[in-house]
Amino acid sequence: METDPIKPTLLIVDDVPANLHTLMETLGDNYRFIPAKDGEQALKKLQGDILPDLILLDIMMPGMDGYEVCERVKANEKTKNIPVIFVTAISEIEDAAKGFQAGAVDFIQKPLNPPMVKARVDLHIKLHHTMADLKKALSKVKTLSGFLPICSHCKKIRDDKGYWNQIEAYIHNHSDAEFSHGICPECAQKYYPDFDFSD
Repeated sequence: METDPIKPTLLIVDDVPANLHTLMETLGDNYRFIPAKDGEQALKKLQGDILPDLILLDIMMPGMDGYEVCERVKANEKTKNIPVIFVTAISEIEDAAKGFQAGAVDFIQKPLNPPMVKARVDLHIKLHHTMADLKKALSKVKTLSGFLPICSHCKKIRDDKGYWNQIEAYIHNHSDAEFSHGICPECAQKYYPDFDFSD
């Protein structure tokens, strides 16, 4: 029997309990939720071991507003890659620009339009996971760089541990390259003078 995949987790920050409930009800059973009633509580919850996949953040809150919360999230090495969507009734262009400068990836306006909320959250969750997968893939890519100590006689390469390896073995272990062996014209003439390799 197959187990259900782990649901993405959303941190929802709003000082109005009814707004928290509406967002959780709107997004339904596709997500797990971490509710927070203000910015300070949200930042404390981000100190735990379980980090959300996305943050839905109200702007106008008592004490610390959403802009400051977002800036702190983005300034923290542990949380800087978590996408933040502002959920707000504010619609002025200047406020949108300020939000993007703070590090938000999108805005959702109140009153909420459920299909729009779902579409935007789903989109940014997918983008977040795609970027995370891409970073993992890039970190696994093997590259050759710097100086390679190579014997001028046998052409073996010395590795980081001081062992000498055949060039094919070294490159195979340090890159994703594969070999297709052939014979260069000079070697063909030297070692196989009776064969015609011109075709």
